[in-house]
Amino acid sequence: MKFADLLNQKAVKAVTSASSKKRLMHDIADVAESAYGISAPRAVEALLERESLGPTGVGHGVALPHARLDGVESVVGVFILLEKPIDFKAVDRQPVDVVFALFAPEDAGVEHLKALALVSRTLRDQNFCAKLRANPDPATLHTIITEVAGVQAA
Repeated sequence: MKFADLLNQKAVKAVTSASSKKRLMHDIADVAESAYGISAPRAVEALLERESLGPTGVGHGVALPHARLDGVESVVGVFILLEKPIDFKAVDRQPVDVVFALFAPEDAGVEHLKALALVSRTLRDQNFCAKLRANPDPATLHTIITEVAGVQAA
């Protein structure tokens, strides 16, 4: 599995401000709707439902919200870089500014887990995250994620 398979160029966005975790979930859902045709209201509901089980902030300013949805045909991602970090109730209590959300088919099973592992492993690299944080242009972010991360993950 490669980032190029997960991330459509239209699914990368730099957000100047998200006032809360809930607002961010709406932003993610809006991007998912425009990039993949996923229903934004259903996406928000699924993301918030997953968050209620436990926060998906994994530490070092990174969050990996994810959800399974009927009607999604393959695992897809949305990348958001926040200009101003927000509280995400992360495990290390640090605010989050790098967000990679995943949406998977209801029955995705192992593919969903492989995608989550790929994203998690890649975003654990602090140098890689620093490079993302230094490049707020969506096209540049997409290139960094799909090309550099693809090489790292191979």
